[in-house]
Order: sequence, then C-alpha cells, then structure tokens
Amino acid sequence: MSEATLNNLREARAVAILRTNDHAIARDALSAAVRGGFRALEVTMPTPGAVEIISDFARNEHLILGAGTVLTVEQARAAVRAGARFLVSPVVDPTVIAEAIRLGAVMIPGCGTATELWNAHQAGAPLQKLFPSPAGGPAWLRAALAPLPFLRVIPTSGIEVENAAEWLAAGAFAVGCVRSLFPPEALVARDWDEVERRARALLAAVLD
Repeated sequence: MSEATLNNLREARAVAILRTNDHAIARDALSAAVRGGFRALEVTMPTPGAVEIISDFARNEHLILGAGTVLTVEQARAAVRAGARFLVSPVVDPTVIAEAIRLGAVMIPGCGTATELWNAHQAGAPLQKLFPSPAGGPAWLRAALAPLPFLRVIPTSGIEVENAAEWLAAGAFAVGCVRSLFPPEALVARDWDEVERRARALLAAVLD
C-alpha cells in the first residue's frame, strides 16, 4: 500500500490540510476542496470527529486520505483503521514511525532542520514534512537537498499560489496547503465557493 500511496501523492503534487474545531465546517471545507480538484486530503486528529471524517471520505476511491497531528501509536492505529493511507506529525517520533511502517501507511514526520530530515529518513519515514517553513523558503530546501538529494520533502507552511511552483522547482516532493486553501475568514463565513476557487488556483499553479 505504501508504494501506491507514494505514487498517488507524487501525482497529486498538493495536499489539502485542514485544521478546524468544527466538525460540520471540516466536512464542508474538504468537500469544497474536492470539488476544486484536490485528491489528497489531510484531516488533523484534533478536528472533532476526525476519524469519522477520514472514514467517510476514504470511501471515495478517487481520494487519498491522511491523518495529521498524529502523536501516538493509538492515533496512528485509529486513523489507519478508518482508511488513512498516510500519517503526518509535527515531530520526529521513531515509535510512531515504526508503527506506521507496521501498519503499511506512509509516515511523514515534521522536520525543521537538515539533521531532523536525515533522522526521519533513517528512522524509515519515506517522506519528510518541512515544518515550520524555514527562512529562505524554496532556497533553503534547494540547499538542503544538494547534499541529501534522496530525501522526499513536503513543505506545509508558507505555501501560497504565488510560490507553490517555486517550492516544487526547488525539489519538493509535493506541497501542503493550509491557510492558502482554507483561510480562517472563509471557514468562519462558510464561503465554500472561495475555498473551491482557491483549490483550483493552487492546483493550476502546481500542475501547470
């Protein structure tokens, strides 16, 4: 399953990452992103009913579901049981990485330095989340990948429609879209047309 997931993420080029404290908003916002063309979705575990949302969206065979902010083995197991094919964490935790491997899911631990990227890779994580976004942005990633070209990095903060293609050109495996896709004001206003519009613009930038 993990190789297929890696291929699907590579083809998707962009992941919709949703953080919200409202279950209904989460469902509607993700649906808007899907209407806008997103196929890779990450539901953060603190979202109310996150496991249920993952389970429901995972029924769509055209989508690839992931769980974010996975900090424990128990969360990893619950997310994978629900249909998550990739697991994302803000930190590098070898125990959670090992469990993801055992479960057949792709683990994407959060890394903020070249050393953390290397440690995540050495622990068996096939992808690494660049978080938070370093000063220098794409230039930093290009410099880090020069001596470590085998790393497969997904930056997840500071991604905008104006620089998404630049991150990919710098060597990013894919990009994670958070506020650029789900701005807080659109979520509060339940402006799903705006989310759909942003989804189309972001995908046009990365798939052009």
